[in-house]
Amino acid sequence: MVKRTGPSTLELKKLIIELEKLARKEKVKLWKRIANDLKRPTRIRREVNLYKINKYTRDNEIALVPGKVLSLGDMDKKITIAAYKFSQQAKEKINKIGKAITIKELIKENPKGKRVRIIG
Repeated sequence: MVKRTGPSTLELKKLIIELEKLARKEKVKLWKRIANDLKRPTRIRREVNLYKINKYTRDNEIALVPGKVLSLGDMDKKITIAAYKFSQQAKEKINKIGKAITIKELIKENPKGKRVRIIG
């Protein structure tokens, strides 16, 4: 049996530690859940297309994707999308109407996790 090592990117390891600390400090379970999702292997981490985000969110809401956002579909709602990674085309489409930010930026803007919807 192969020993599970967890994420190998230094940036991702720091993000997971930061999320776990924030979850304990603010007593918000959302950040603990996102940290656990990001610990999963890359091949089973979430990948979400724009049409799905558009379908399951409302205007002025924050969509959180613990994985990668892909560009299939269009946006017609003004929302903020926070994710670990974005494809280049997805980022361009999002920034035309809404706002694309990283998870690290989201935890600085919204440490309490209010109005955040996990997608994927």
